[in-house]
Amino acid sequence: MAMIFRHGRTALVAIVLAAVATGAVAQGADPVIESARAAGQVGEQADGYLGQRGVAADVKARVDAINIKRRAIYTDLAAERGVTITDVGAATACEQFKTRVAEGEWYRDDRGVWRQRTGATPVVMPAYCG
Repeated sequence: MAMIFRHGRTALVAIVLAAVATGAVAQGADPVIESARAAGQVGEQADGYLGQRGVAADVKARVDAINIKRRAIYTDLAAERGVTITDVGAATACEQFKTRVAEGEWYRDDRGVWRQRTGATPVVMPAYCG
């Protein structure tokens, strides 16, 4: 994550926020994904991608398609900013964890542990989120 700080994390986060705000970071529109998210089968991950927890093949295919779109966006943003794709994914994860993970939903932290957000247990933010 050193690249985030060396090249201006604030600027990178601003670009990521614009991508999220415009819907460019593919999310939300698929009712099957939203149902799987509500059931705890799908959740955001600390790497900026959507993760799955034992889902059916059709849901896995949809998650994979979303992640392919995210990877393309991250690749473009990384090239524009002179940072790595990993940096863009991490910055996106920070924003997704702050704004997208609702109470009751599951997410995968930066240690690879699946956690559920509850009222008493807010999202555990990765150290690189600052």
